[in-house]
This record gives sequence, C-alpha cells and structure tokens, in this order.
Amino acid sequence: MKKFNIRKVLDGLTAASSSSSANAQPGTPRENDVVQETLQSEHFQLCKTVRHGFPYQPSSMAFDPVQKILAIGTQAGALRLFGRAGVECYCQHESNAAVIQLQFLINEGALVSALADDSIHLWNLRQKIPAILHSLKFNRERITYCHLPFQSKWLYIGTERGNIHIVNVESFTLSGYVIMWNKAIELSTKTHPGPVVHISDNPMDEGKLLIGFESGIVVLWDLKCKKADYRYNYDEAIHSVAWHHEGKQFVCSHSDGTLTTWNVRTPAKPAQIITPHGKQPKDGKKPEPCKPILKVEYKTTRAGDPFMVLSGGLSYDTVGRRACLTVMHGKSTAVLEMDYPIVDFLTLCETPYPNDFQEPYAVVVLLEKDLVVIDLGQIGYPIFESPYPLTIHESPVTCCEYFADCPAEVIPALYSVGCRQKRQGYSKKEWPISGGNWGQGTQTYPEIIITGHADGSIKFWDASALMLQVLYKLKTAKVFERARGKEEKPNTDIVDEDPFAIQTLSWCPESRMLCVAGVSAHVIVYRFSKQEITTEVLLEVRMQSEFSDVDSPDPGGEQTPTLPTPGASSSPQESELPTQPSTGSNSSDGPRDNIPCLHSPLKQSPGYQVELVIQLVWVSGEPPQQITSLAINSSYGLVVFGNSNGLAVVDYLQKTLLFHMGTSELYSPSDPFQRQPRSPRKAKPSGGELHSTSSTTLAADPLSSYINGPCTHLTSFTSTTSHRCSIEVSTGKFGGQDQQLFIFLEIFGDNSFTRSRSSSVTSIDRESREAISSFYYCESFPRKTDSLVSPCLLVGTTHGSVMMVALNLPPAGDQRLQQPVGIASCGTLVKLKGGILTMSLLDATGTLLPPSFEQWYDPNASDEEKEKGRKRRPASPPSSQESQDTHFAILCSEKQAKVVALPSQTRIYKHSITETSFVLRADVVQMAGANCIACFCANGHIMTLSLPSLRPLLDVNYLPLTDMRIARTFCFSNLGQALYLTSPTEIQRITYSQETCDNLQEMLSELFTPVETPEAPNRGFFKGLFGGGAQSLDREDLFGETAAGKASRSLAQHIPGPGNMEGMKGAASGVVGDLARARIALDERGQKLGELEERTAAMMASAESFSKHAHDVRAWHLFERLYNFFSFSAYHINPDSHFFPTLLPSDDAEIQR
Repeated sequence: MKKFNIRKVLDGLTAASSSSSANAQPGTPRENDVVQETLQSEHFQLCKTVRHGFPYQPSSMAFDPVQKILAIGTQAGALRLFGRAGVECYCQHESNAAVIQLQFLINEGALVSALADDSIHLWNLRQKIPAILHSLKFNRERITYCHLPFQSKWLYIGTERGNIHIVNVESFTLSGYVIMWNKAIELSTKTHPGPVVHISDNPMDEGKLLIGFESGIVVLWDLKCKKADYRYNYDEAIHSVAWHHEGKQFVCSHSDGTLTTWNVRTPAKPAQIITPHGKQPKDGKKPEPCKPILKVEYKTTRAGDPFMVLSGGLSYDTVGRRACLTVMHGKSTAVLEMDYPIVDFLTLCETPYPNDFQEPYAVVVLLEKDLVVIDLGQIGYPIFESPYPLTIHESPVTCCEYFADCPAEVIPALYSVGCRQKRQGYSKKEWPISGGNWGQGTQTYPEIIITGHADGSIKFWDASALMLQVLYKLKTAKVFERARGKEEKPNTDIVDEDPFAIQTLSWCPESRMLCVAGVSAHVIVYRFSKQEITTEVLLEVRMQSEFSDVDSPDPGGEQTPTLPTPGASSSPQESELPTQPSTGSNSSDGPRDNIPCLHSPLKQSPGYQVELVIQLVWVSGEPPQQITSLAINSSYGLVVFGNSNGLAVVDYLQKTLLFHMGTSELYSPSDPFQRQPRSPRKAKPSGGELHSTSSTTLAADPLSSYINGPCTHLTSFTSTTSHRCSIEVSTGKFGGQDQQLFIFLEIFGDNSFTRSRSSSVTSIDRESREAISSFYYCESFPRKTDSLVSPCLLVGTTHGSVMMVALNLPPAGDQRLQQPVGIASCGTLVKLKGGILTMSLLDATGTLLPPSFEQWYDPNASDEEKEKGRKRRPASPPSSQESQDTHFAILCSEKQAKVVALPSQTRIYKHSITETSFVLRADVVQMAGANCIACFCANGHIMTLSLPSLRPLLDVNYLPLTDMRIARTFCFSNLGQALYLTSPTEIQRITYSQETCDNLQEMLSELFTPVETPEAPNRGFFKGLFGGGAQSLDREDLFGETAAGKASRSLAQHIPGPGNMEGMKGAASGVVGDLARARIALDERGQKLGELEERTAAMMASAESFSKHAHDVRAWHLFERLYNFFSFSAYHINPDSHFFPTLLPSDDAEIQR
C-alpha cells in the first residue's frame, strides 16, 4: 500500500491556490532553506530614460540662436531637442498629431508648437523634462502658419480661412484684434485669397505686418491703422517670403520655380523675377517653368554679397535627380545634392535681431532620414561632422544586443580602431548647435550596444551615462563577393533583398570574440586584433553528405553512421549530389551557395578580422533554413548554431565540424519527450547544407571527435538514415600560415517529408517543425550520476525541450589544436510550455555562473604577448558531495519558468508567467547585487522574477506589441537597463531599477542655460537724429483687452498644462538637485530684486501723487480761510469772479455758518 504523505498534499494545495506564486517540487526545501534572496519589489520601478537616433518622420524644425538649441517635430507629435554632443531630450504631445511648426521664445527657455489638430502648446524648457504650460485648441479654423517676433509676447496665428488671430503667449489667451481676409485684400477681388502661408513683421517697422496668401497675394498690413498699406499680386502661388534686413525689399518663392523681388513702396510689379534653375531661351521669352521653390531665405552680410538659400526649383527634365539645396552668393550658385528629400532648412546667423546684418554662417538641413549642417564660411560648403547618433538607421536595424557593465578596456579598444574609419572632408569648425549642459549622474559603468543591420554591417555603440556614440563599424559583406553582372545576380525568389542582413549575433566582451549569423544562413566568426593582416590564398574545404532511407533499421536499436575515410572520393561529381539552382558560380567544383566567397587576397584592417566563415547551402532545390540560435565560447573554442533542421558544433580553433544532428535525434530512444515521425511517407532527404571557411588542416575524421570522447552514451545518434560523405581538401596560406578560411558543409534535419514547395503538408510541417531556439555553455553536471562538473551545453528548442550535451575538451596548448573535442548528447533535462528563450546556471548560494571565457589577446601579436593574455577562466570547483544538488539550472520559455537542481535533475520551482499571451524576450540579469529573470510579453507587460524562487517582483503593463520590430530588438541587460527600437530610426532606453529612476533627474542633461541676450544693433547718430532705424510698437496698446476687447469664446479653448517650476523643484533630488535648487533660489532672488525695484518705482510714483494731492489740500485750506474772512466781513462773493471759481455759498445762512 502506498504511503500517504500529508506534505505533498499541502504543497499541492499551496500551488493550486496561487497562480502567481512559485511552485515547489514536493519534498524539496522551500526558498528560504535553499538561497537567501535579497531582491524585493522595492528595488524595481519602470520608466523611460532617453531616446537616441534620428527623429522618425520629421515634419518641422526651429532653432534658438542664443541658447543654440535645435528642436525637431515629427508627424507622430514627438519633439526632439538637441544641444551639444550628449545633450538630447525627447517629449511627446498627448494627441500624437503632426507638428506643423515650431517657434522658440528666443533665450526665454520656452517653445511654442503648432499641431495638425489645430492646437498650439507652450513648452517649458527650463526643466530637465520639458512640460506643457498652456495649450490652446482652435475649434472653428485650421492653423496654417505661426509667427512670433523676437522679444514679443504676441503670437500671430494664420488660418486656412485667411484670417490672422493673435495670442498672448504669457497667458495663452486670444486677443480681440483679428485681421480678416476680406479686409486685407482689395474689394474688387472676386475670389478667396487662400490660406495664410506667411506672416512676418517689417524688420524696421514692427507696426507693419507682411501677410502672404497661397493664391499669390501679399499684403502689407498697418497694425495701428488696421488697414492694408500695399498689396502685391503675382500669378503663381506663393510658398514662402523672406525680408531684406533693411525692410525695403522682400523675396517670394513661387510654385513655377521663380523668385520675385519686390520693393515695398512699388507694389505694381516685381523689381526682379528670376528662375534659378530654368533654361533661359535665346529669344528672350519667359523661361520654362520648374518645380516649386518650397522655401527661400535672404540673409545679408556686412562685408560682401548677401546669401540666398532655397530648396526645390529644379527643372522638370531632371527626372530621378535627388533633392537639392541651392546657395546663391553673389554671382555664384552652388547646387548641393542631398541623400533624402528635404523637409525644412534654417540659416543660422550671428544675431537674433532681424533688423541687423544677419551674417549667416551655417545652414541646417532637415531631411527625411538625416540631419545635415552646411558650413557657409568655407569654400565648397563642406558639412559639419555630426556628434549625434543619427546613423542608427543608415541601414535598417535587424537585431540588437545590450551589454551593461562590460570590461572597461573594451570601449577604448573599439574607439581606437573605429576612429580610423571616420570620413574625411568635414568642416574644421566646431559643431554650431552647442547649447545645454550634460547631466551630473554617478552612473559610470561602461555600456555597449551592438546593432546588426540589413546590409550586413554591425555597429558598436558606447551607451555609457545615457549617451550614445558610435565606436566601430564592421562590414560582414566584405567576406563575400557580390554578383558582377545582371545575369549573375541572385534570384529574388531565392534570397531576400538583403542577403547579408544580420539575423542574430553572439559576443563575448571579455575575449572580444564575435559570432554573427545572417539571413542567408551563414555564420562568421571574428577575432579582435589591433594589427593589420592580409590573406594571400584562401583554402576551401567542401564536405557533402547524403542521407538515404533504410527500410529496416538495425535490430540493436543503434546504428553507427558511416564515416568518411581517407580513401573516399574527393570529387564532388562522384557522389550523387542533389541538383541545385544556378546562383552566381558556375565553377566545376559542384553547386555553390547563392553568395560566392571572396577570393584572395583579403586585406583585413585593425579591428574585427575574419576567423571562420560557415555557409549553409541549397539541397535538393530547397533553400537552407535560417539560423535561429547562435552561441560562441572563447574558452572552449567552439561555435554552436541551430535552425529548424537541427544543430551543428564547429571547432573554430581546428576549423572542423565536430557535431551535427537533427533535432529529433537529440532525444534518446527512452526519452519520454521523444517526438515521433509526423508522416509515414518516405522520400529523399533535404535540408540545409553547411558551408564553412577555415584556417587549419581539417581533421582526417571530423565525425570521430564525438565518438572518441569520454561520453559513450550515443543513443541520441539513433537514426533511420545512413550517412555518405565526400571531402575535398586543398591547401593554401592564410597570413603566412597553412590555414583554411572557408569550409562548405551540408546538414540535414528530419527526413520524413519530401521537401516540395507545392505540398501544403510540407508548409504545415515547416511551421510545426521543432527548431533550436537557444544555447547556453556552462560547467555543470551533464548526467544525474555525475559527481564532478565538466563543460557542457544546454540546448533549448521551440517546443520547450531542454537537452544537455556533454563536451570533452583536450588540454590547453598544442594538444587542444591537435586532439579532437568529444561531444555526446545526454538526453532531455526538462520540458516546458512554449519555446525556450533563455537558460542560465546558479551555484548553491544563488550566484550566477556565467559561461567560461578566455581573456583577450591579440592573435597577431608575438608569442610571448599571446601567452600573457591567454589565461583561461578557472572552472567551477568540483563538488565533493554527491548526494547534494550544488547547481540550479534557470530555464525560461514563452509561457513559464522553471528551476531545476543539478545533478539530480529535479524541478524545485515553477512559475507560470502568462496564460493568455507569450513571452517575447527573457534574460537572466544581475540587479542590486543579486539575480533575477526579466521578461517582456507580447501583451506589453514587463515582469521580473526572483531567483531561484521565481517570486514575482515587478509586473507593469508598459508597451503592447504593435510592431514586430519591437519584438526583434527588445533586450534586457544588467543593472536594470533595457532597450528596444521604438521606430525604424530610434532606440528607446528604459530602466526597471528603482535606484536609476531616483537618480534620473541628476543624470539627464539640461537644455536651458542662463545666457545674456546680445545687445540690439546701434541705430547710429544720424538715424537717431532724423528718425531712421527700427520703429518700435507697443503691442499691448493694440492687442490688449482694454484696446481690442475679448475674443469669441467659441473660437478657441484654453487648456492649462501640467508643467511648472514647482514640479521641477519637487522632482529634483540629491546633490545636483540641491545645486539646482540653489540656482533656482538665485533666480528667484533676482526676480524678487526686480520686483523690489518695481515696487520702489511704484512707491516713488505714489509719493509724487501724494505730493500733488497735499498741494491741492493746502490750496483748499487757503481757500477756506479766505472764504471765512470775506464772509465775516459781510461781503457777498460774485459768482462770476475768477478769484474763486468753485463751491461758492448760496445764501447768507451758509455764509454765517
């Protein structure tokens, strides 16, 4: 009779009652008995930190010439503000409407944004996280243009109806002063002038407002007299208007590619009409029309000719020509081609005053996917080198990895080789957008972001201290040669448009080894070296295998694969090779992959240099399956990768294939999780071929390496197929040594289906096929019976199986390069729901056991330097207690997480992460001196689980999955850091650390810095004497409520914003917060002094008024004394007398009184 165990019942009830709590295996100790955990929910908080990259879909731009801050608005309602290198800020409008225009309150620390939903907002930039102070939503009219004069608080708003409204930016209230379109145009005009496309005041007379209508009408409006002084008419539509600084001329750009120059006092016809890019006919006729000139700016200089900068206006016969910016200076015209269409441009000038010589020195050009700053002060107009990380999207990002707290020497090493890659020909001047100050945070650990791109390039970024700077760029496509002719180009049905796109990557920061996998099923292994080498001749080794069905398997249940022998045929034609499509190489060495290998010589610059290339090739007309997982270990010298057909282990030191096997063959025959064949159909096998490039002599028997090893448990090799291989070897030199750089291999997976494109069953099988999803190198116990740790490999599949593979490594040194590596599959460790995402290992104290690594050494240095650097990381100490579990395997899938004790292989904890969704990304990370699992689910939840007890610590509904780009690029890192690609051009960094959130205010940069406004231009003696120079206007008298009245309440709705100084005071904390508060106190003290001065002036005025009233009282008392004197003298006062004109008594009684 089975013994009843009450503890099992209680444990089961506990597990069933709490779906969010960890489940313990019956009979095992609880969490506090195993590992003392320190992480609590108080250690976690989720918030955004910074956003890097180019603003996605930009729509508008503005520049503060005093603060030197650039603002860019986007079609999604985002604002990006840029200052000096490292000073960036991101903020978002709640409505997500497109930003149509931006206006700085110059040197005031404020910004006005106009949106496509007819709302305007006032942003406070004096705090580290800008906030909206006021909003105004128009209800009846559409906003088309805004203008804010320098040092004015009145904002002009032009609308689609042709009217102009005026807003007080201090209170964000509408003035009753309105310029109606029917008052602006002539009464004889029969048509509507169209929307307002331009508003500006005369530089020399603030009382004259220039209004441009889309139809071609321009009106000079007198604000005081409330009438039009002049009207200027042209047949073509207007796109922009620009003033000469003297206020006597202005220039208009039109839709037919012409520029018209008008004298203010001669509105009858333009003073000049030019077509910058039009062909001038010889007979003097009108030039042919060109494309519209979308914008023109007219800037003057003291010492030379003015600059006229314009975009558009090219002739229509320039089909396919890229967008251009034209700079006209004197008699010279420079046409600057841009890589992308122009969104907007601004000319940067020395002075913010419009009535002075502008002295332009640069042009900021906002393109659809780039930001270019052109130096106007140097010959040839070179561009400035941008300090911002705006090239993330130079090629679309396909994968991303984040490494926080990596070795400190890695960043200088990458920078030293990356600085040699910089382009030449930049302007020698400093970057002109130089406002703001860096943050003062204490986060000093090095951080690196690696991005893989569609063109095969890989970029290393320095992400330390909330900044981002490119360190080094690696072009993996250089390993391959592209098709030379149209007939040699790969078929688009065979490969994607980007055959070199990076699929996944594996990087070891300590050894600097890099391994990347591309979408064309190729794997490249790189070593980091500071010395340049040249490949003289590349050796090619081609291995081709065939599987043939066996009707009756060996009765013993195990079948040893037939191994190639030295006497095997070396000719590919002698073995029955599957037919392959012609893809770019018609050489006689048999079918090749669609990406031919680069022939020698191959010059490799300092940095990452090719160590090994592996390429899966076509089999039986089927393309290779994409690589789904990849891992490299520098201590073992191994690379492992897998796809839906199986996995392969390659020794990149010996340049040999050690192990390749289908996924189903990894299961032992007695394995309860073994997957049976899905169809009884028998057909020719197919799968992916593995082609690899290498640099040493191939072992005579590459498959014997996992048979001669110590692990003899080879049940996983049971198969219904037999192997037949042919090997072709040629010799050559690589870097002066006998090496080989490329190996060509074939790997097969399940053979139970005929791979036919027309078979619907086949497509279903491809979707349900079990693929390799993750790897993890460790030193643990491969089997239950093991008492000593040894190198091993954890293999996870898309169906939730976790299998253990044992590794037997030869001793280090020459033996490692000569003796084979032993490999054996040890069966299934555990089964989880959903595909395996991440695996890790803890020791008995809960300390993370990372994969072993080898310290970096320069492979091209001298032997002595190599030996100094080659220090293998010591392995974990062997366990002497056979009966006690000393390791915990951490396993996380798309649905759940489990903790398995080793070597007993018993589950001790289990947690169901989600039932209705699935996990997209999971990582085991270090946090606050402990470890946890961080998960990102498809429903937008970010969660963390403690280790090893799997207690939920954080669960925040952050970001629902709206784009597969987020799922592809989301990654966690140590110390509470994470990131994802929020748009095709931008990286969003977030933190789930409470400590980082608390210190975020100190770490963020400051946009506003106190700067004195430049002095106004001197009017000069004669201008002051004879009334010349700029005419000022008291706009308060015109637009204030007393003069203009109140605006209609139904026209616009005022919405108060949340941003204020008190919020900044409350958010600031720490030492820097105290400094900020001190500075605020100084500002407030200065403000109070200013208020005191105003009160003193008011008291003086009051004293003057009191003196006047005292004088009047004294005169009144004198009047009374004289009045009483005359009344007692019995004299009647003549009312007509001018001596006392007021308040005379009416009768004798009053006189007596």
